[in-house]
This record gives sequence, C-alpha cells and structure tokens, in this order.
Amino acid sequence: MSPWFLLLLLAFLLSPLAWLVPSRHQRGQMDVRLQARRMGVAMQLSRQEWPHWLPRQPPDSCPQYHRARRRGQLDAWCYWQMAPGEWVNKWREPCVDQALLAHLQALPADAFKAEATDQMLSICWGERGANEALQKIVDFLQAKA
Repeated sequence: MSPWFLLLLLAFLLSPLAWLVPSRHQRGQMDVRLQARRMGVAMQLSRQEWPHWLPRQPPDSCPQYHRARRRGQLDAWCYWQMAPGEWVNKWREPCVDQALLAHLQALPADAFKAEATDQMLSICWGERGANEALQKIVDFLQAKA
C-alpha cells in the first residue's frame, strides 16, 4: 500500500474526532460561564417566550444568569431591552423607577431581559463582550439581589 493511501485512510478515520473539539466560540462561552460561577452567579440555558414586539428576536434558548434574592424582598418586575439603555415592561412602558433604571442602563447592550421574582433575580444575556460585560451582569445581580 502506498503511504499516501494510509495517511488518507488514517485522516478519514480520525476526522469525526474533530467534531468533538469545541470551537473557539464555545470555549469562550464555557470560560465566561465558569468565571460567572466563581463570582457566585449561576447560569442555565432557559427556554424563553419573547414578546412579538421586540425589534430583534433573541434566541429561543437563552443563557440566563441568576442569583437568589434575600428574604423579604417582595417586589417583582420584568423588563426587556428594546434598544441599548431603553428598558420597557410587557406593555412597552418605560421603567419609571429611576434607581432601577440606572442599574438596568449599566447592563450590556446584548442583555435581553431582566426579571425579579420574590425568590430569584435573573438576566437573559447574549454573552458578548466577555469579561467587562460579565462584570456588569454580576454587579447588577449583587446590587439588586
């Protein structure tokens, strides 16, 4: 057998292994998620129902960074980012709480949704901008949780 034929056969047999290696983008996402975990913020991929009126539709399965809230906080709210720094509720009314709005406007431009329940505070984020954007997300979750 020709050595070229053996080399080609070996490459053909090993090529499916290349599919198992994460891409650079996937490795970056894993790094951001591990760093968030080290900073005390949990992450899960959650299926979201997005309002039809959003100008750009976020992905159906979106990374949701969350943190448990302290006891006694009963306020519940949910805001979507229409444009960078423009946060609206489900009726497309802008956020009127100036303290909350200042925190929301500090979030990255690819933060799609911020929601608070009596148990959890969460942000659906597109994971762009890695370290600086992650720090903004963590600061928001620590300040409002």
